[in-house]
Amino acid sequence: MDVLDLSRWQFGITTVYHFLMVPLTIGLSIVVAGMQTAWVRTGNERYLKMTKFWGKLLLVNFAMGVVTGIVQEFQFGMNWNAYSRFVGDVFGAPLAMEGLVAFFVESTFLGLWIFGWDRLPKRVHLACVWAFSLATVASAYFILAANSWMQHPVGVEFVDGRPRMISIWAVLTNNTALAAIPHTIAGAFAVVAAFLVGIASWHLWRRRKQDDEHRPVWRSSLKVGAWLGAVSFAVLAVTGDFQGKLMFEQQPMKMAAAEALCHTEQPASFSILAVGDVTDPNCENVKTFTVPALLSFLAHNDFTTEVKGVQDLVNEYAARYGSHYPDDPALGELAGKPIDYVPSLPVTYWGFRAMIGFGALSAGLGLLALWLTRRGRIPDSRWFPRIMLAGIVTPFAANSAGWIFTEMGRQPFVVVPNPTGIDGVWMFTARAVSNLSVGEVLTSLIALTTVYLVLGVVEVYLLRKYVRGGVDGVMPPKPPADPANPDDPGGAKPNDALAFAY
Repeated sequence: MDVLDLSRWQFGITTVYHFLMVPLTIGLSIVVAGMQTAWVRTGNERYLKMTKFWGKLLLVNFAMGVVTGIVQEFQFGMNWNAYSRFVGDVFGAPLAMEGLVAFFVESTFLGLWIFGWDRLPKRVHLACVWAFSLATVASAYFILAANSWMQHPVGVEFVDGRPRMISIWAVLTNNTALAAIPHTIAGAFAVVAAFLVGIASWHLWRRRKQDDEHRPVWRSSLKVGAWLGAVSFAVLAVTGDFQGKLMFEQQPMKMAAAEALCHTEQPASFSILAVGDVTDPNCENVKTFTVPALLSFLAHNDFTTEVKGVQDLVNEYAARYGSHYPDDPALGELAGKPIDYVPSLPVTYWGFRAMIGFGALSAGLGLLALWLTRRGRIPDSRWFPRIMLAGIVTPFAANSAGWIFTEMGRQPFVVVPNPTGIDGVWMFTARAVSNLSVGEVLTSLIALTTVYLVLGVVEVYLLRKYVRGGVDGVMPPKPPADPANPDDPGGAKPNDALAFAY
């Protein structure tokens, strides 16, 4: 493997790993804020217990997300300095905004929330968790705005061989970003929904034959998760449809690759499943099961639109952006070689279907859990907690598959040309990599992967520890009854719950 491939592997591994933590943090922070709001409004201790338990898991995940996320921005200078020089004038603003939000607003209000249980008034303390939660969404917004500019450059002019930003507003309101943000947030809620359903189902089943005072906590958590998962999947479908229409306009090769559509069709059928070798761009050995004209509708809201295939698009791209890489030593082995404009068809085709399939499965498992536990029922079968715990993985897999499809589907570009934008504002991935040796990149790849593996073990250990501890592990112990007061049955007092800080 060369420096380019190793650098792509490193960035891919660290990014996908980091994005396992991000959606859980975003979704769980808002859900925990909602639980605490319910407690402040009603005074019901069940919601306090829910806030404490899920809040503890949120803190563990957030800490790991911060540690793994810092590496991402360092890699721009380490492995992709040519890219950083090219986009620096544009990326500087949204990344600086994200840094201010993430390291100032998030950290400040999270600290106030952690240590303010017995020091701040209830409503002020509640405002802190909401400020932290909304800051995580804002942080995601700025990152997605930067990423969306790579997918669809806007708000710049081309000066001295580099894009120069002329409108930060255009960058932040890029229609690609406005479509990606609700889709990503819905994906985050899908993750936390499965997280709630899986853990709550396990606790319900574990205590099914005993009178557990915390059972209302798990039932409420399961209901919240199940309904949240169903609504999230519906939002994902709507926002995904909008993204598909933008993809048809802005990145037609990605759409063709998502369908392994080798030849132009009008109307175009949507492929449900392919049998054969989808790596073949001529489709000579591929048999697909399709829905007639559905792809045309997904592309343009009608059943007659022409959707261009891979072969025709390759010719168009070669005519517009060149058929061969420049004979530049900086390009290494690719210097002077033909440009392959076709993304990895197996990754894009099956990644797209994995995203949809795992997302639907996650929502379905949540509704199944809701049905099986209706009217106070708790299934006796051991398969119930096992299936629901395994279901936690499904939205994580859907999110990862979606991001891999999004990023690999735009290859060989790291900055995709805007079909209606400024000429020259695009960049091949091969030009973006740093001038490093294979040994240097391989060393950092092995080191980072090893560190991330260790961090993963630590997070799983901590999450498992606090999940098994349940509510008792995060609430104060019950004091014994006061023998001098016959009316005191014992148990935690309101102030005890408030005094039990994280």
